[in-house]
This record gives sequence, C-alpha cells and structure tokens, in this order.
Amino acid sequence: MNPEGNSSDADMSASASKALFERATKVLPGGVNSPVRAFRSVGGTPYFVDRAEGPFVYDADGRRYIDYVQSYGPQIAGHAHPAVIDAIQQAAQRGTSYGAPTRGEVLIAEEIRARVEGIEMVRLTSSGTEAAMSAVRLARGVTGRDKIVKFAGCYHGHSDSLLVAGGSGVAQQGLAGSEGVTSGAVADTVVAPYNVIPELDESVAVVCVEPVAANMGLVAPEPEFLQGLRRACDEVGAMLLFDEVITGFRLCRGGAARWFGVQPDVWCFGKVIGGGLPVGAFGASTSIMSGLAPLGGVYQAGTLSGNPLATAAGLAVLELLTDDAYQHLESSVKSLQEGLIQAFAAAGVPAVVPRVGPLLGLFFTAHTPHDFDTASAAADNGLYPKFFHGMLRRGVAFAPGAYEAIFVSLAHGDGEIEATVQAATETAHEMAADGLPIR
Repeated sequence: MNPEGNSSDADMSASASKALFERATKVLPGGVNSPVRAFRSVGGTPYFVDRAEGPFVYDADGRRYIDYVQSYGPQIAGHAHPAVIDAIQQAAQRGTSYGAPTRGEVLIAEEIRARVEGIEMVRLTSSGTEAAMSAVRLARGVTGRDKIVKFAGCYHGHSDSLLVAGGSGVAQQGLAGSEGVTSGAVADTVVAPYNVIPELDESVAVVCVEPVAANMGLVAPEPEFLQGLRRACDEVGAMLLFDEVITGFRLCRGGAARWFGVQPDVWCFGKVIGGGLPVGAFGASTSIMSGLAPLGGVYQAGTLSGNPLATAAGLAVLELLTDDAYQHLESSVKSLQEGLIQAFAAAGVPAVVPRVGPLLGLFFTAHTPHDFDTASAAADNGLYPKFFHGMLRRGVAFAPGAYEAIFVSLAHGDGEIEATVQAATETAHEMAADGLPIR
C-alpha cells in the first residue's frame, strides 16, 4: 500500500476502511452518521479518516489524500492548524462544558458583530440546523405570521419545515424531502425556484435563502436576485434570512451580505465560526433578537450552546482570517478553477467550474446551472462518480456526491493545486476514453 495515495481498487477492497465500514453497518444506519458521508451516489466503500493535517487527510490504512472536503467547510485554515489546536487544548484544560455563561461566548458574539454590518446581537447554537430552525421560529414570532419561503436546492438543515426540496445529502439520496415529516409541518412552507423572485404577500414571515447556493453544487445568484428579494420582502413586511452557514466568513470578512451589498434581517452561521467543532449561530438587530427568551416570547435553548471549546476554536480561526488571508485563499481557488477548466478542455470533457470568490463548484455539463433543475440534470448524468473515483485513486479527495461545493483551505499550496490539476487531467482523459454519455 502506498501511504501517499494512488492506491489501486484491489488495495481498497482489502483495506482497513472496508473492515471498519462492515463493522459500522452493524451499529450505524448505513454505516455513517450523516448521509453525505456515504458513497451511495458514487458507489464503493467510504474511506475512514484516521487523522488530518493541513490540506491532507490520512485514511485508516495510512493513505494520504489532498482533501477538498475539509469537513464540508469548517476547516478553512486547514486541518489541525496549530493555533486552533492550541486554543482547544487551553480551553479543555479549564473544562469542557459548564451550563453557565462564559467569556468565550461574549468574545465570539462581539467578533461576529464587528465583522457583519447589521448584526447587533447573536444567539449561539450547536449546529447550523439549530440556527436556521431557531431563526425561522424567531421570524414567525416577531412578525406574527406563519408562512416561510425557501428555494429548491437550498439546504437549511434537517428541521421538518425546511427539509422539503433540500439540496446536499437530501438530493444525493434521491429524495425530495424526508419520510416522517408530516404534511402539517410543511403546510406553511412555500418552495420557489432559485434565482427567481417569488410573489409574496402579507402571510409570509420570512424568505430563507442561501445567498450563494452551495448545496446543489455551486449556483451563483443572478444579478439583482438578492436585491430583488430584499425589495420584495420590504414591500410586504416579510423578513429576509441569509443562511450563511457556508458563505459566512468564507467569502470575505463580512460574508455574503458584504460581498453582494445586500443586508438581510436575519443571518445564520456555522462551520467556520467553530473551527471544526459543533457550532451554529443566528443574529439580527437588537429589536429582532429581543424577541428571544429570556427577553421575549420566542423560546430557544441548548445545553451545549456556546460550548467553550467551540468558541475558542472559532475565535482562533477568525483571527487567522485577515484580508491578506482572503486574498491568498481566493488566489488559490482561482488557480484550481483555471487548472480544472484546462484539464477538462484538453480531454474534451464538457464541464463548467463556477466560482464565487473563494467558493468553487463543478458540473459535468456544457452550460452553467442556474437553479436546482439544471443543477440536478448535471449532477445526475453519471459522470461525477467516474471523476470522484479517478481522483481518489490518484490521492485527491472530493466530496462523495455531485451536490457539494469544493472547499479549498489556506493550507492548500501551489504544490497541492498542481498535483490536483495533474490528477484531474489524467482522470478527465480516462472519462473521455470511457465514452460515457454526456448530457
């Protein structure tokens, strides 16, 4: 076995990962604790990660992969960054959870407020799902309205009212929603196509949107889409919610609101602000957030919310994200984008590699998708699994599903980008030689 990657299918069939997966299937549904980690949409057996460092993950057999999953976004500084590990270790020595307020909660809330214009107060949670669910409840409570509007292909976590027509793992499993969600739970949820401004009325409490749709591959907002949502909400008195669990503090210092120049009423965050530990947050103006208990009548709580380890890790990451860091990150992503475009063009494989700042996507199609229907057509044409396994054999790990974004970290250097492009060039020629139908 080669510890630097480039393992053969035969090696993989006898791997420690396979043995672990067989054990996992007996105690975990499907052998995983999140469907996005399963290989259902690409085939094969998941590799089990033993450790990670910088741009790399190492599987249970010691194989090294250049990693573009990066825990689906949190590891923007790279795996096991020394500053983050040190912050976690120092926090852990003081205790891991108290059931009482901590200084770290105040510091990270202040940091979020300082970075995002319009946010005056923050409530921390333990996941992005909790943040979105709670933010919607708050919007309903403050407006006194019931209906929410979301967009097909946008994923806002797995709470019942927001799961319908979700992207990410929901789409990868071939599901429109989820069994167990009652008709009543989604009766007040209106689903609209992304990049189309829906007609609103005064029954709508909140419009929820990913400002960059990063759970159906990567679909950028059309010009004036977000601005149009802002105007439409203002006209009927509805709130606009930006789900920035992915875009928050990845696009730039102030997130998507600053990037696009559109200010929502409510924000949701996650991933980056926890440095790889479980975290979520939602924020808004003082007048809106005052609707939350103990100040107002909208109840929300969490035993581990504002966990001291997560706030320490998140603060360490945010300190690393200077303007220079964002410039470096975007430069690396642009280099990868250009390299992938050249690799597919040289092999004659139709592909588009959309980019919004430091966020990157990949579709095997001749035309850039603009909504969930066009993204699904590209994601489900059978080419992504070939690409995924070809790259994995060459020591490069992308997400095991075509509906995820590509996450580059500050730790990815020129060498890793060049190696990735070389692997993509070889894989693309394999794909072309297979003669698979391209739609």
